[in-house]
Formats: sequence, C-alpha cells, structure tokens
Amino acid sequence: MDLGLNGRTALVLGAGGGLGRAIARTLAAEGARVALADIDAEALTATQAAIEASGGVALPRTWNLADIDAGEGHVAAIKAALGPVDILVNNTGGPPPSPAHGVAPGSWEAQFRAMVLSVIHLTDRVLPGMRARKWGRIITSTSSGVVAPIPNLGVSNALRSALVGWSKTLAREVAPDGITANVILPGRIATARIRFLDEQKAKREGRPLEAIVAESTGAIPVGRYGTPEEYADAVAFLASTRAAYITGSVMRVDGGYLQNI
Repeated sequence: MDLGLNGRTALVLGAGGGLGRAIARTLAAEGARVALADIDAEALTATQAAIEASGGVALPRTWNLADIDAGEGHVAAIKAALGPVDILVNNTGGPPPSPAHGVAPGSWEAQFRAMVLSVIHLTDRVLPGMRARKWGRIITSTSSGVVAPIPNLGVSNALRSALVGWSKTLAREVAPDGITANVILPGRIATARIRFLDEQKAKREGRPLEAIVAESTGAIPVGRYGTPEEYADAVAFLASTRAAYITGSVMRVDGGYLQNI
C-alpha cells in the first residue's frame, strides 16, 4: 500500500528513542523527510544514523520542548532545510510517577508547560502553512491513562487527557482545510519508559520485576507487550493520504489490553 508520504516533511518530537525513534524511522522508510526533535543530542544522532543508513533523510534538532519560545526558530530551520512541516507527531516524555494529590503546584506547572503547552504552541506554528497548502496531519501520542487512568500516574493521566480534548476540538476547526488531527495511545509497548514504570512498581510493591511483567502480559489478550515498530506503523497510517477521512479520533494500539468500549 502506497501511503503517499514520499516527499512529505515530518516533524517527530521525542525522536531520540522509544516510540519517537520508531515513528521517525518508519516515516523515513515511507519516503518522508524527517526532522528529529529531542533534548538528548546523543540520542538524536543515533536516530539520524539509523535513518540515513537505510537511505532516509533526517535533520536532528536538539530541542527542549519546555522552552516554548525556541519553537519558532526550530520550525524556521526545518522549513529551510527540509521544507514546511506537513506531518507533526506530538510525542512528549512522561512525568515521574506520582499520585493525583499532594503534587506541588510548581511541578504541575512545569509538566503542563512541557507536555501540553509546548504541543499546542508548536501546532499553532505549523498550522498556517498546512492550511495554505490544504493538507496536514497532526498526530498526538498520549497514554492508555486517558481511557483508563493508571494508578500512580496522576499527573500523566490529567495532562494527557487535556491533549485529547484539545485535539478533538482542533479536528473540527481544521477539517475544512484538509488537515486531520488524531490521538494515538499505546498500551504496554516495550520501551525504556515501560520498563522504568515496571521497575518502579516492582520496587514499590516489593515484588520481582519478572512477576510484574508476567502480570502485565497476562492482562493483554495477545499475551505480550507490543513493539515500538507496531506502534509506528499505526502512526504512519494516520499520517498517510489513505487516512484522509479519519479525524477527531483516538486510536488504541494496545493488543486488546483496554477493556473500555
């Protein structure tokens, strides 16, 4: 299936590893020119090398998303090097585990700035060009916690849910311009983030890590964690010309894990 991504310019946030790296590599394999954003310069170099080794085009940008004002310069540099952004993949890191109560206001503010405000501001920077060209894709990666809140991830559950409401509202506003806005959420995907959360749970409950992983996989109908590549394939489809009639949606890539309808 031709996804129609050849020659498009994509910007992938959090592209230094995990889901972001897999998404960037998959979009590049489909012919997109990919701008890579991450705070970790070394990790970006590794992603760039992997893409270029496969014949793709990648532009790394060391980028602290919490620095809202820096977005303008990064977007301008990407446009100059690769062309205007056609596909924006909003993929931000998650906050530390925490309950929903007792978190200092400053921590809420810092995480809101990094996880929510940064995404909204950056999207506003690239939307005018998409509207002028009558084509664009805004894909926001969140968490299964927006459907079924995850214990001890109070900040993540709250802030990622805010992005779902924003994306749904945005989708109606930009649909007449040929732009789609969708949310994609992972279940238990085998990334360093998931391993960290499993390790934290094992430590908190005083149980072996192996027991935590076995318990998690036992709750997944397909019987395993997903791979970052499987998640990236779903993102690539939402970014494609074939997905032009899908907007305002929340797509789960969870192996059947979430029981909610």
